[in-house]
Amino acid sequence: MSKKEHMGFAELVKESSLSPEEKLMPVKKNMHSFFLGLPNEISLQERRITLTPDSVALLVNNGHEIWVETKAGLGSKFSDKDYSDAGAKIVYSAEEVYKAEAILKIEPPTLEEIELMKPRQVLISAIQMGSQSVEYIKALNAKQITAIAFEFIEDKVGGMPIIRAMSEIAGNTVMSIAAEYLSSSSGGKGVIMGGVTGVPPTKVVILGAGTVAEYAARATIGLGADVEIFDNHIYKLRRIKQALGRQVYTSTIDSATLSRSLRQADVVIGALRPEKGRNRYVVTEEMVAEMKADSVIIDLSIDQGGCFETSEQTSLKNPIFKKYDVIHYCVPNIASRVAFTATTALSNIFTPTILRAAEEGGMEDMIFAHKWFMRGVYTYKGALTNEHIARKFHMKHKDLGLLMAARF
Repeated sequence: MSKKEHMGFAELVKESSLSPEEKLMPVKKNMHSFFLGLPNEISLQERRITLTPDSVALLVNNGHEIWVETKAGLGSKFSDKDYSDAGAKIVYSAEEVYKAEAILKIEPPTLEEIELMKPRQVLISAIQMGSQSVEYIKALNAKQITAIAFEFIEDKVGGMPIIRAMSEIAGNTVMSIAAEYLSSSSGGKGVIMGGVTGVPPTKVVILGAGTVAEYAARATIGLGADVEIFDNHIYKLRRIKQALGRQVYTSTIDSATLSRSLRQADVVIGALRPEKGRNRYVVTEEMVAEMKADSVIIDLSIDQGGCFETSEQTSLKNPIFKKYDVIHYCVPNIASRVAFTATTALSNIFTPTILRAAEEGGMEDMIFAHKWFMRGVYTYKGALTNEHIARKFHMKHKDLGLLMAARF
């Protein structure tokens, strides 16, 4: 074989070879790279943070830039080094972290923090309607902030993933809180949560039949206490009985039946969420006054205004107060008691949402591409867009659906 023929044969082999070649993966043209800021939480003894270091590493590897304010993760047992090793930049002041394109935080920003924000930024946080004011909404609109309340965001089937995750945590945590304040060392009745041979079990009344109630009821039953569940939605009462897999006392909420149960209760858990933005005080001050001395009320709905007329928002530092000799526990951020678990749960929801928003082309495209995400938006570029908030504060609002129609 001549040298020329040999070279031709070699070229033919090369062309027909099945050996893999390295090739860059095509990048979507509309792929958006986020610049995210994770501030240190300064209010209500908040210990959670929105993203774990593992989630930060994933987002950074996907081309996003993340700045974390120093010590922001300490409450969840994540150090600055953990975030730095994951690819985040550690900044040492709130002024720096609020330079980011989008701010991810747990508690709603204070008025002072809003002052640090840049015009037309994106904010993702809780809103906690029970503690908000007209001034808060006006401050966001003055800076044309697009604010998204994570407790309003739905999934594709109409569920609220963050609310469910935090509700599972609250339901699992609440009975340990009740046991703590029933004990003699905490000034309680000095009874055990549950019961022992020859001693009647404690009685727990749960208001609401949603996710919090389900997990609280599971814990109550596991401890051996008696449980009664009240809700005005029959389908929820049926669902919770089926989920628990056993017969428990359930009832719709009527004053006579509820009052009778409250007088006998050792622990009452408020787990009702507002409907259409309206708070529901189902337990009046008179009902509380008739309860047993040193019984315990735990109002898990306090961040939305509460469901006991006697409720007043407390904090992890000063979690309880007494009224009519009844112990009230009204901490809005109860999940912060187990901050590592709560942060991990939140991060598992935020991370894929951010990646999806990047694929859509940015946060604004994400809002208008998915109605389930749009439902979280309550201010948009200088306008209040949530009808229920507008009614609460007697303010005008714009319908995002109409803006979407105009946009397209």
